[in-house]
Amino acid sequence: MHWLEWHWYHKTPLSLLLLPVSWLYCLLIVVRRELYRLGVFPSVKLSVPVIVVGNVTVGGSGKTPLVLWLASFLRQKGMRPGIVLRGYGGSAADWPHGVTPQHDPDVVGDEAVMLARQSECPVAADPDRVRGAQYLLREHRCDVIVSDDGLQHLRLARDMEIAVIDGERRFGNGYCLPAGPLREPIGRLRDVLLRVTNGAPQADELGMVLVETGFCRVNAPASYASAGSFKGETVHAVAGIGNPARFFAHLRRLGIEIIKHPFPDHHRYVPGDIRFQDNRPVIMTQKDAVKCERFAGDHVWFLAVEARPDPHIGEVVWQRLKEKLRG
Repeated sequence: MHWLEWHWYHKTPLSLLLLPVSWLYCLLIVVRRELYRLGVFPSVKLSVPVIVVGNVTVGGSGKTPLVLWLASFLRQKGMRPGIVLRGYGGSAADWPHGVTPQHDPDVVGDEAVMLARQSECPVAADPDRVRGAQYLLREHRCDVIVSDDGLQHLRLARDMEIAVIDGERRFGNGYCLPAGPLREPIGRLRDVLLRVTNGAPQADELGMVLVETGFCRVNAPASYASAGSFKGETVHAVAGIGNPARFFAHLRRLGIEIIKHPFPDHHRYVPGDIRFQDNRPVIMTQKDAVKCERFAGDHVWFLAVEARPDPHIGEVVWQRLKEKLRG
């Protein structure tokens, strides 16, 4: 964990020192939201329903696996969902990008490529989510848009908001940036349709778990190994995600001994990052794998997972969608 993040999850002299800046940040966030509500800052309403899956904290909470599940759920209902996201970490000079499974993650971002490979849906990456969503409507005739992240991107009007909560870290010390991990005050959660907790839900929350489906070779994803393949072995565990500790704990639950190698979220890997002196296997997340496949050896694997949310989540989303489509 980055040194500042440690202070976000504890009440320390530094976090208390930063509280005045945090209060100013909260005030600006609340004023900005009110200006959008009053129409001073305009939101763009699309011709199709928009579902935003986001969170109120910095760092990974499990949004992307839930977006993948939601896209699959909507396809099973006969809809044509499109996924829009910022393309964080992408270096593209022009946007939007219609993301393909073959796209370079350095150009459009690692999450965008992962979504394009797994969702079987059109994916658009664009820091301006309105423009990205309009691209999906124009080029793919999608009839529902799912935004991966974007709870704070208020220029894109939305019909539903789903907030994903990290069931282990929750809201840290409860302070807004920079004193704590909150992007918005916790009260923001009163406005969302659903609160989905990655882990054990609390009151007024619905649960979701990430279930491993097996291991795949990074340089040949069709090469599959069962979830128990590395039980009892010691491996190098590599994670460049918002909460590496969650990934490391998942591997331990599978009976794997690990040597931890945490990296910052959206880290741009180079070959030396995954080369070690011994011959032990290297296991990473699927998001990291899309950035390492060009130089990964046969001993480098990723853990494939899928979201298994409370069934009530699908029921609520589908009921709200039907109401929206009926007008």
